[in-house]
Amino acid sequence: MKTILIVDDEESIRQTLAGILQDENFRTLAARNGEECLAILKEETPDLILLDIWMTGIDGIETLKQIRTSYPEQIVIMMSGHATIPSAVQSTKLGAYDFIEKPLSMEKLLLSINNALKIGSLVEENRELKAKIEKDYQIIGDSTPMRELKKQIELAAPTSGWVLITGENGTGKELVARAIHTNSLRRDKPFVEVNCAAIPEELIESTLFGHEKGSFTGATSSHKGKFDQAHEGTLFLDEIGDMSPKTQAKVLRILEEHSFERVGGNKTITVDVRVVAATNKNLREEISRGNFRQDLFFRLNVLPLHVPPLRDRKEDILSLAQYFLRHFSLKEGKKLKSITDNAMTILANYSWPGNVRELKNTIERLVIMTPGDLIKEEHLKEFIFRGDESQAGGGFFNQNDSGTYKDARENFEREFLINKLKQYNWNISRTAEAIEMERSNLHRKIKAYDIDLRKTE
Repeated sequence: MKTILIVDDEESIRQTLAGILQDENFRTLAARNGEECLAILKEETPDLILLDIWMTGIDGIETLKQIRTSYPEQIVIMMSGHATIPSAVQSTKLGAYDFIEKPLSMEKLLLSINNALKIGSLVEENRELKAKIEKDYQIIGDSTPMRELKKQIELAAPTSGWVLITGENGTGKELVARAIHTNSLRRDKPFVEVNCAAIPEELIESTLFGHEKGSFTGATSSHKGKFDQAHEGTLFLDEIGDMSPKTQAKVLRILEEHSFERVGGNKTITVDVRVVAATNKNLREEISRGNFRQDLFFRLNVLPLHVPPLRDRKEDILSLAQYFLRHFSLKEGKKLKSITDNAMTILANYSWPGNVRELKNTIERLVIMTPGDLIKEEHLKEFIFRGDESQAGGGFFNQNDSGTYKDARENFEREFLINKLKQYNWNISRTAEAIEMERSNLHRKIKAYDIDLRKTE
């Protein structure tokens, strides 16, 4: 049941409105003046407020100002028996949904209330959707490289500086771009993404800048480009290293002049966008080869951020795997699966050449294709493929390996423990805590695998 707060200094109006609204299945609250209204708002959260303008004490306009300051999402409909155009305009500017004259038309009032509540529901749905999107795009990981990256994002996001994000394919460059936008002053404006590598060369200019009707075959109507769509927001140029030199020149001009012309047009359009670019290429090498403009690189590279590959932050694999397990189990409507310690050890030691994207896809397949609720090491063999020795971690599933499966597993476990002991300077307690193993169990493993703790390398 929706709650409506009636604020009016005339008792007869409060009682009449309360009766009508209760008949329409609303719960009602009442206040005689602005002071009582503000006091009620400290205890209650009404879905809508009917607020009279002319009252003793603080009037409706001042009350509306204070509501907007403390409760910016609150829906308010103003009422007045002394309606004037200036007061209606002022109310609207202060954020009132509607302005209704007295004597009140109940039909008009109920229509306004229902429309306002529908808008409120849409706002709430939008808020929940944005929260879900932000959750889906959250950056997972508490390793040293990721803590440093998050710190850099925190510093860069509130500024207006342009950002260049580098990193291998699948590391999560888009997540970083979205985090920058979400934590910026432009968070309520559009985030527009362009994959420069996915758009054919003949369409890239039309995609970025838009086109006018008849400018080329198939242009049956005018079309806004991505720069237009991102006005006052953030434009994410993904894989910018794949952009042609001709388009690079036009993008550079926009970045410098904040204006452009659509394809086939002669009207200059001014835009205000923050550009965040990303690439998996070494742009300095591309510059030396003549594939990328040096002036564009310097223009974009104001705030450089690097996303580390997954092999350099293996401590995050466990938390990422658990996150994806929950995500895909929920998405597929399946019971939450769990992973055995041995299977998780295999995941942790794999080099993940496809980075987080490969891990994500692997977990999704495991959630869908693994029978039962427990993912074991034997389930991983068909999902994780090891290449040659250039892949960090040696190659647990290398097809050239000889010996039994048990031998391969023991070799892998011994290598994993040695690497972890080295990482924690051969401290057994810290290593046991890091890999979530009982200290006594780790001692037994060290003895069984004849690991020499006197090593210092």
